[in-house]
Amino acid sequence: MKITRRCFEGLVQEIGRSEISILLGPRQVGKTFLLRELQKQARKAGLRTRYHNLEIPSDLRAFNKTDAEVFRLLTETVDVVFIDEFQYLKNASKIFKAIFDSRKKVKIFASGSSSIEIHKHLKESLAGRRLVTRIAPLNFDEFSRRTPRGARSSRYEEYLTYGGLPGLLHLPDAPSKIRLLDELLATYIQKDVKSLIREENIRAFNNLIYLLAENQGSLVSENSLSREIGLTAATVNKHLSILENTYVCHPVHSYSRSLGNELKKSKKIYFYDLGMRNALLKDFGALRHRSDRGVLHESFVFLQLACALKPNMEIKFWRNKLGQEIDFVILKNRKPFLIEVKTTLSNREIPPAIRTFLSHYPETLGAIVFSENMVGEEKFMGKTVRFELLTSASKTLQTL
Repeated sequence: MKITRRCFEGLVQEIGRSEISILLGPRQVGKTFLLRELQKQARKAGLRTRYHNLEIPSDLRAFNKTDAEVFRLLTETVDVVFIDEFQYLKNASKIFKAIFDSRKKVKIFASGSSSIEIHKHLKESLAGRRLVTRIAPLNFDEFSRRTPRGARSSRYEEYLTYGGLPGLLHLPDAPSKIRLLDELLATYIQKDVKSLIREENIRAFNNLIYLLAENQGSLVSENSLSREIGLTAATVNKHLSILENTYVCHPVHSYSRSLGNELKKSKKIYFYDLGMRNALLKDFGALRHRSDRGVLHESFVFLQLACALKPNMEIKFWRNKLGQEIDFVILKNRKPFLIEVKTTLSNREIPPAIRTFLSHYPETLGAIVFSENMVGEEKFMGKTVRFELLTSASKTLQTL
């Protein structure tokens, strides 16, 4: 069954726009599939198309020419050009800028999976000339579209175990899914990372990503990580930057403004996909037996939030020195909205941390508490605190 991505209709609309459309995201999240589907749409509209995958040696060889020759290759006898893994194209920004400015009426769609390389190639400003779409693994709503009615809870456990990478959907069993996740993890280390760090640091880098997976959702610091893996804090910081810039990890920083006892410089880190995290930990056990069950629930909500984020929103967390913590503080037009994640609840009592936050930040828009078993709403200081099921998080968060 083919699953239509939420971003697809917006990308189809971009076919008629002159800006360079750039799809960014980690490997195997469906960028190539989206480019191929967009190519079908363009052909249906009677447009002439061409597709290049620059990880294929023969395709890359065709671009081993002068900038002027590449310009002609991309603009002659074609209406829409699709370039997969465009970070391998030399002088990409210069060429894209020239195509846009030439008024040749050629539309470019380009995808890439390493923003470090992409930023190198896009040194020259494409401001006003590009449309960027970040592609993530399937959110739970997309993942569940193949779910028979009544089976959503089993899909939820499957999602928390194997993640939302589209390539897993058609694999027949758990061993096949685990094998693919292991292969993707090895490819990332061998292909994306090996060229970015020194050979002697590969083992330490492997230890770092294991530690991050093990401590997902917990406070981390470069100093504590450096002591554990035997690298300097500066090197750890560089490695964390690589993980972020290859779209593998998302850092979440703390929210603070007025309280003297708030943690102001701490951060948490989440992997882009739960299946990849479980592959790192080599743990695909049943959810009910997992000691990190709470972390999986929290990470699930973070991933749904990341997919639902709008340009006027950002994700933080909040914690004070007394140990009170709120999993996620969503800033929407700079006003906070609170998200708390619990495994199970015995009643609809508003968590103390939410009460503390609302007392000190009366401009807060409201709050949601996600759990496995509680629905309803309560009021505190005139604010609505909703209780929602974890399985509804993807749809609920899209309405924020």
